Amino acid sequence: MALLTPDIIPLVLGEFRFAADEPHAGEAGVVVAYAVRHRRGVLLFDTGFGFGNDELDAYYSISARRVPDVLAEAGIAMEDVTAIVNCHLHVDHTGQNTVFPGIPIFVQPAEWEVAHTTEHTILDWIDFPGADYRPIAGDHEPVEGIRVIATPGHTVGHQSLVVATTGGDVVLAGQALYTPGEWAGDPAAREGRSRVPDVGTYDRSIQRLKALDPVQVAFAHDREVWTRPA
Repeated sequence: MALLTPDIIPLVLGEFRFAADEPHAGEAGVVVAYAVRHRRGVLLFDTGFGFGNDELDAYYSISARRVPDVLAEAGIAMEDVTAIVNCHLHVDHTGQNTVFPGIPIFVQPAEWEVAHTTEHTILDWIDFPGADYRPIAGDHEPVEGIRVIATPGHTVGHQSLVVATTGGDVVLAGQALYTPGEWAGDPAAREGRSRVPDVGTYDRSIQRLKALDPVQVAFAHDREVWTRPA
C-alpha cells in the first residue's frame, strides 16, 4: 500500500535474514528508510546497512543497497538531502551516514551515549570525517511540519517522525514497533515488544504515537503501511 502523500518516499535499502539465535530465525527481513520532501530540500529518515563488515554480512546474510543509487531511482539527488534523522544508532539504520559529511544528523543524547559506551553499533559507521551530529533531547521540529517524537523502548534513545500532510499526520515509526499487525494489535504479527528490556517504556511510546491519531503509519522493517480505516 502506498503512503498517503508523494512527499514521503519509501526507500528499500536492503534485505537480511534473521540469525539462527534470534526470533524469526531464517526469515527474511527488510530495511526501509524514508525521504521526506519539504520546501527546502529532503529530510532522510535512516540510511540502512553499511558496507565492508564481513562478519556482520555473514551473520545476517545482508544484501544492502547504496543510498545514492536508491535516491537516484526516486529522483532525488544527494545534494537535495538537507538533514538526516536516525530512529536509533543500530547498524541497520545508520550504516550509510558516512556518505553525508556536513549534513546535520539528529539523534537523542541518550542514544548517542549508549552508542559510545556499549557495544551498541559499529562506530566506524557513526564517527566519520565531517560528521555533524545534533543531539537534541525529547521532541522537536527540525523542519517545519516534520516533528521528531522521542519513542524509547527498542533502544533507550529511539525516536520516530511525524509528518504533517494535507490528509493528516503520517507516522514514520522506525522500530518503535515492528509491523502494521503489531500496531493493530494482532497477536500473531511479527513484533518487537517481547525482546525489549523495558516493556513499560515500549508500550508508553506506542501509546504516544497512537494518541496522535495518525492517518498512516510506516515502519523500518516492513514494506506494508498501516492506514486508518475509513
